[in-house]
Amino acid sequence: MLKRIIYTFVILLSFSAKASFILLPMDETTQQNHLKAYGITYWCLDKNYKASWLLNYRGGSFLLPDAPEIRRECQIRGVSFEILSDSEETKILEDISSPSQNMETVILEKAPKIAVYTPEGKQPWDDAVTMVLTYAEIPFTPIYDEEVLSDQLLLYDWLHLHHEDFTGQYGKFFGAYRNAPWYIEQKKEAEILAAKLGYPKVSQEKVAVAKKIRDFVIGGGFMFAMCSATDSFDIALAADGVDICETMFDGDASDANFQSKMNYGSTFAFKDFILERRPEQYEFSDIDMTLKRRIPMEKDYFTLMEFSAKWDPIPSMLCQNHTQLVKGFMGQTTSFDPSLIKSNVLVMGTCELNGEVRYLHGEKGKGMYTFYGGHDPEDFQHQVGDPPTVLDLHPNSPGYRLILNNVLFPAARKKKQKT
Repeated sequence: MLKRIIYTFVILLSFSAKASFILLPMDETTQQNHLKAYGITYWCLDKNYKASWLLNYRGGSFLLPDAPEIRRECQIRGVSFEILSDSEETKILEDISSPSQNMETVILEKAPKIAVYTPEGKQPWDDAVTMVLTYAEIPFTPIYDEEVLSDQLLLYDWLHLHHEDFTGQYGKFFGAYRNAPWYIEQKKEAEILAAKLGYPKVSQEKVAVAKKIRDFVIGGGFMFAMCSATDSFDIALAADGVDICETMFDGDASDANFQSKMNYGSTFAFKDFILERRPEQYEFSDIDMTLKRRIPMEKDYFTLMEFSAKWDPIPSMLCQNHTQLVKGFMGQTTSFDPSLIKSNVLVMGTCELNGEVRYLHGEKGKGMYTFYGGHDPEDFQHQVGDPPTVLDLHPNSPGYRLILNNVLFPAARKKKQKT
């Protein structure tokens, strides 16, 4: 009888010591592939495993259940992981919950359905988000104007806007590329699509798309935009019903005094901006700080703001990183003039050297949006026709981590932001 009791006790002890959790550390020195770690976490959610995001714990680590297929997937993808016992997991969660620690545990509930707004024929390296989603092995669905205007956004939780021009001015490439075959072809294709969808002008069709995306966010969707999709989106909303396009873009002159007709109350993030009227100028408005930058590449960094993980989990999630100092990078829209940002918008990343905002977040209706300046976090000044960034060379990129924070954000069980 005594032997049976001892034997049972040993069995129970061995079970209690058995590893029950996998930790994906996200600190600078331990994780060999930060970007693919997001893909592992998404993969687990997609297979209905429970997952937690440990905000500010070792760079924003992920806690997963221990399972042979998860270990195997980490090994295949080259993601560093650590095995935790029940007692080790309990100790970590207790430390995180301490009021003295600026950390928090956020439960990730489901894999969000992801749509990327991008036209047919675009190469993967034309857009950093498409590229990093592919690299991290996170599935997404490309959609464009036809899908948006037919209300297919209702099928998705998260929408990324490709580096689009929602103003109908074809990316303001007229000055440098008006005679380039690709520019002529893209303009022709945009006009054919607008006519097919029942709009006499591309600018009118694009503002209709912008308004559908606006409604998606107001209804509870999450929108992430980079580069020119940020300011051109707000400009299109402000210019609804106003012709701001010159003759070479839409065949007729713009409205007289169109600047005075801007409706800033319709925009998401920006106010009081002045439009760039010159068609040959590669710029939409004074929102962007690209032409006002005098920062050498070796000194171009921006700083992520620090938030209370327990009180402000939303911006804390969006800023998770293994460093607060992120290498800068340029784009058609590189950064935002802080004087033109609405007071209810949360600034999350700034370059003090140039007095500019690089990363911001806001709420609209029941939904949320994030704007991120620049084109490619690992290509300082991307030019048309440049070769693609090879993400195998940048598996720990802090700039790309910000994109993937936004991808996983809709999976989180939300708590209302306090500030």
